[in-house]
Amino acid sequence: MTKPEQRTLSTVYDPKQVEKRTYEYWEKNGHFTAGKHPERPPFAIVMPPPNVTGVLHLGHALDNTLQDITIRYKRMHGFDALWVPGTDHAGIATQARVEKAIQETEGKSRHDLGRDAFVERVWAWKEEYGDAITSQIRALGASCDWSRQRFTMDEGLSQAVREVFVRLYEKQLIYRGNRIINWCPRCATALSDIEVEHQDVAGTLYHVRYPLADGEGEVVIATTRPETMFADVAIAVHPDDERYQNMIGKTVRLPLTDRDIPVIADDYVDMEFGTGCLKITPAHDPNDFEVGNRHDLPHLQCIDADGRLNTLAGAFAGLSREEGRTQVANALESEGYLVQREQIEHAVGHCSRCDTVVEPYLSDQWFVRMEKLAARALDGFNRGDLQFVPSRFGKAFTRWMEDMRDWCISRQLWWGHRIPAWYCDDCGEISVAKTDLVRCSHCQSERIRQDEDVLDTWFSSALWPFSTLEWPNTEAADFKRYYPTSALMTGYDILGFWVARMVFMGLEFTDEMPFKTVVLHGLVRDAQGQKMSKSKGNGVDPIAVIDQYGADALRFMLATSTSPGNDQRFTWDKIEGARNFINKIWNASRFVAMNLPADFTPALLTKAQLDVADRWILHRLSETVAAVTHHLDSYDYGEAARAMYDFAWDDFCDWYIEFSKIALYGEDEARKAVVQTLLHRVLTSLITLLHPYIPFVTEEIWQALPNTNGALILSNWPEAEPDLADEAAVAQMNLVMDAIRAVRNVRAELHVAPSKPIPMQINCENEDVATLFETVQKDIARFCNSDALTIVVGGDAPAKSVTQIVSGAQIHIPQAGLIDIEAEIGRLNKEALRLKGEVERIEKKLGNAGFVAKAPADVVAKERSKMEDYEQKLAAVQARIQDLS
Repeated sequence: MTKPEQRTLSTVYDPKQVEKRTYEYWEKNGHFTAGKHPERPPFAIVMPPPNVTGVLHLGHALDNTLQDITIRYKRMHGFDALWVPGTDHAGIATQARVEKAIQETEGKSRHDLGRDAFVERVWAWKEEYGDAITSQIRALGASCDWSRQRFTMDEGLSQAVREVFVRLYEKQLIYRGNRIINWCPRCATALSDIEVEHQDVAGTLYHVRYPLADGEGEVVIATTRPETMFADVAIAVHPDDERYQNMIGKTVRLPLTDRDIPVIADDYVDMEFGTGCLKITPAHDPNDFEVGNRHDLPHLQCIDADGRLNTLAGAFAGLSREEGRTQVANALESEGYLVQREQIEHAVGHCSRCDTVVEPYLSDQWFVRMEKLAARALDGFNRGDLQFVPSRFGKAFTRWMEDMRDWCISRQLWWGHRIPAWYCDDCGEISVAKTDLVRCSHCQSERIRQDEDVLDTWFSSALWPFSTLEWPNTEAADFKRYYPTSALMTGYDILGFWVARMVFMGLEFTDEMPFKTVVLHGLVRDAQGQKMSKSKGNGVDPIAVIDQYGADALRFMLATSTSPGNDQRFTWDKIEGARNFINKIWNASRFVAMNLPADFTPALLTKAQLDVADRWILHRLSETVAAVTHHLDSYDYGEAARAMYDFAWDDFCDWYIEFSKIALYGEDEARKAVVQTLLHRVLTSLITLLHPYIPFVTEEIWQALPNTNGALILSNWPEAEPDLADEAAVAQMNLVMDAIRAVRNVRAELHVAPSKPIPMQINCENEDVATLFETVQKDIARFCNSDALTIVVGGDAPAKSVTQIVSGAQIHIPQAGLIDIEAEIGRLNKEALRLKGEVERIEKKLGNAGFVAKAPADVVAKERSKMEDYEQKLAAVQARIQDLS
């Protein structure tokens, strides 16, 4: 693919003028499409599908930035790189959104419309509004293969869902049962664990007396929910608790009722917590449910699906949970059963959609039996078939697998994958099928009705890595080439809810891990470290950031602020810093472009043509390429970004470009050609490295540079060149830069204007140092604005001069008409104190026998070398103080 018409770089970079045009150029030319190079090794990732209801938030922006960095890097690094994009139907969230819209505009509920009509409305809404987030993902610069975009309710994915359901049912890994689930009384549906948000709220712990039925004592229990006591079926104590040994097997009178309930012994009870006695309410608490099953206790319910107390609560029937709690507590107090009210703060589950307090509720639902599936997933991880970045999340994955309960997969909704199960009114059996049934598979009766519920959204998204690649057609080209996928990038907060489910589903249905590596990033928090939310008003709209600063600035800020698995804080100064960096790259690129002829062709260089600065910048370039490549291969996006930032800002822009101006503005055409070639080489390598992070500005620069081919997005990744290593040049340049910094520091401290020429003398310890300074004499004179620079070996300092000490040399600036001698002595005294402190610090470290014994020999040797250097500098400073005094 050839480049578009050559462009010039404007004075100021304007992302609004570049980003939309550049993205259309990439997409129009098919640069995101995988499969064009079957000879290349495949590398595939799938996008964690955002909800069609949503808008892009900073979590999405981080997630997609890291994925895009990876896919662009792999594409440039010689892989046939596939990034599958898509969206999730998000059952409960989308249904709630559409219901609200219909209620507000028409004053109708979904029940007024009927199921079929309502589902049609949801599909229409999805087509009109639901794909907005994909356009926002485009605005971020995501280079996903849009030709393979999927939706969790596409026909092919729906087929995969039914296939999985039927197979699991036939293996008896899916069953219908009466169990405790999370229930939202307002949304009137079961909820998955991730749809429950736990909030710390103020509450009351009620201490209640349960008298023994024989009148020979009592037990005291503590509960936050006295309104559920009407469904109590037992009091449990620990079998080893000596306080209650004589009570086990007896009965207690349930307060406010005429029922007696047994005292049982169960290991679940914590003897150290509270009084060591628990009320067992199997229909209203998941742990009590398990205890009840172990002891064959009845499942009584005193709260109905609407969140109100029922007839089991007697006089309190019809009250809401909150009203019931207050009135029951008051009744307990008036009857003499309430011992104490204790004010506490505790975590209470709320529906993530409507903020209603979630009710643990006993209900007939569909479940996935998890024991075997989880065990297989855990075995695969323990074998090393799955890697986590960072590795510490392997422990969290293990905990999820070991503690996973049977998964409730049915939801009382209309929008979603309807459960493919039919009930027969004649034989009473259940039939499941991959296609719609018209008759019972057991008795052939046509009097059948499909289950009204739909599947949990996580059921379909658990199949995402293979359902998006045309499974169950295992002969499909994409499935055979790209499955299992290579890696998954997502937030650590859905490790258990989504990642774990993809793992066990992938193993069950493909016999392979769905991905080899899981890269987990943290949350994006506000400047104070708080989680962003609408209610707190601390959220940041990434599209607004893009509109103001450009997508590249947002991407670079997010990438440089991330470290594997850790949260990051969003601050506006970080965005400003990212924009400043992009402007720095832009201005450096303009400088290079303006100093290259339109017909520029790189010169063939020999090492003999290179000066110290040239050899140094090539060394640093190769070093940076190696570091960035290593960090990206390790999915350490922040460290890769920092390596590029340091090289780009410090080495290239602040130093080499400044050194290059002498040749560019000089009369030596041969030297100018060398510098032009190196500027072009370093800049093109640099923007290639930066491209995965800031793709828009780098592509724009690439298109404006002479002697670049095609699109940067398809260019080859730079390779480190060990032959360019030149430690001598690095040491020499470090000395030169130290000297220039030292003189600049003197100017700043003594308030000598940079525009004022100064005389300088450099006294070198030996000929080698002098030779080095002589080779860059013009550069030092230019950077230091010296109108008279003398370089000598040994010798005395000029009378009454300001002195700066660098390794191997002393830099003297005659002070006549320049400085205040007393001020200079004061400055040198401060420098002497600093150097003395460094010497004492290292002496203390080397005096530590443990450090010397345990530290590697090269580390100890470096510390000794540092101390010698500091001692020499200190001696030189003290000598100058003596001279001036």
